[in-house]
Amino acid sequence: MSFKLLLLILMLTIISGCIAKEKEVNNMEKISISSEAFNDGGTIPDEYTCEGEDISPPLSWQGLPDGTKSIALIMDDPDASGRAFVHWVIYNIPGSTQKLSKGIPRKEKLADGSLQGMTDFGKAGYGGPCPPLGKPHRYFFKIYAIDKILDLPSKASKEDVETAMKGHILAQGELIGKYAR
Repeated sequence: MSFKLLLLILMLTIISGCIAKEKEVNNMEKISISSEAFNDGGTIPDEYTCEGEDISPPLSWQGLPDGTKSIALIMDDPDASGRAFVHWVIYNIPGSTQKLSKGIPRKEKLADGSLQGMTDFGKAGYGGPCPPLGKPHRYFFKIYAIDKILDLPSKASKEDVETAMKGHILAQGELIGKYAR
């Protein structure tokens, strides 16, 4: 076989793999996530920020697909300087769960078996919005339906959770809140 033919076959293989991966992402089921405390794209009330009680907001979701064994939720602020600031990592939420009440305790392990990871505040559990004075920051609450229980200890990082979920995400959703001081 000629070098040009081998190169062409290799390029076609790479392109077809990229197309298949894009279809997989685009065809992924969506989870509808909402909060009774704020609308998607709306302002997060002070109660859930460093200027208030700094407790987690109530969240609920619909659309978990069959086969969901656990749920993960990551909250971060992509508008922070340098990189996305991690405000909350909670994973191994039982797959039948449909909501999180407001004020989830800042414990590494919750009564239902859910585990909380490390935030950029240096602790496990929710840490509310607390941007510098100025323009509003966006806070992304990203939810994932996973086909397994993640084999991670409590206090795992966002990166650890994302790595453990890779290839096991059945569906995902997103809720965005804004906050400024």
